[in-house]
Amino acid sequence: MLDYKLLQALAAVVEQGGFERAARALGLSQSAVSQRVKLLEARVGAPVLLRATPPTPTDTGKRLLNHVQQVRMLERELQREVPMQEGEAPLPRLRLALNADSLATWWAPAVADLCRQQALLLELLVEDQDVGLRRMRAGEVIGCVCAAERPVAGARSVPLGAMRYLAVASDGFIRRHFAEGVSARALARAPAVVFGPDDQLQHRFLALAGLAVDFPHHLCPSSEGFVRMIGAGMGWGMVPALQARDALAAGQLRELIPGCHVDVPLHWHYWRNGGQLLELLTRQLLEQAPRWLGPIDG
Repeated sequence: MLDYKLLQALAAVVEQGGFERAARALGLSQSAVSQRVKLLEARVGAPVLLRATPPTPTDTGKRLLNHVQQVRMLERELQREVPMQEGEAPLPRLRLALNADSLATWWAPAVADLCRQQALLLELLVEDQDVGLRRMRAGEVIGCVCAAERPVAGARSVPLGAMRYLAVASDGFIRRHFAEGVSARALARAPAVVFGPDDQLQHRFLALAGLAVDFPHHLCPSSEGFVRMIGAGMGWGMVPALQARDALAAGQLRELIPGCHVDVPLHWHYWRNGGQLLELLTRQLLEQAPRWLGPIDG
């Protein structure tokens, strides 16, 4: 049998991003947390953490974290059915990863009713839609919204729909940089706003338009800040149609190439043995997401 105090220490170090914060979260000394992780490594006969900043799990550590996530969900489900001897069961909290644009648009209204009905708490980790699945693979989250279709081992994947992105900029920016139209030459000089190093939406848009060029760009890892920078005339960028709709209608933003867009398929990944609460969340997402997302082509 695994010692779950040792597994809890491993999970806390990864989730809190370090031994010191893990110690505070667990109410232990930092040395006690370190000793528990070392004892876990001795018992499994392999390292479970890479002592980097922040610490990251090894392949063995990832397998153990996956196990911890699923056990937590099953325990929370059991606590709802079996009376606890000491006090009330803590409110369940699901640790999930999703892309910033989903969080800024459709996510909250899609899950709000379930959270109220089930007294459910969420801990959300924001990742680019193209790389969010690595959180699942690392065993850090119980579910993930991302662009990848293929699930990791031990998980399921279901399609939610496609999020449409439009290339937009302020009217003033377009007049300054594209007075003679959107061309490869103009794009090579006009700054863009990019969410982060993993964000390839701009490149995909330019490839679709037959204008694949390198371009200067700002980096802004905030969905709301991203739109504000574009609205302030600092660059052009790919914005969800859901998020740009009102600004386009008001004339505050304009499309660079009307009719040219990028549709990003979004999939929901979740552990197979996550319990009833995770199944309820999955059904809620499948029911609600189509209200905001379009069909996935193909």
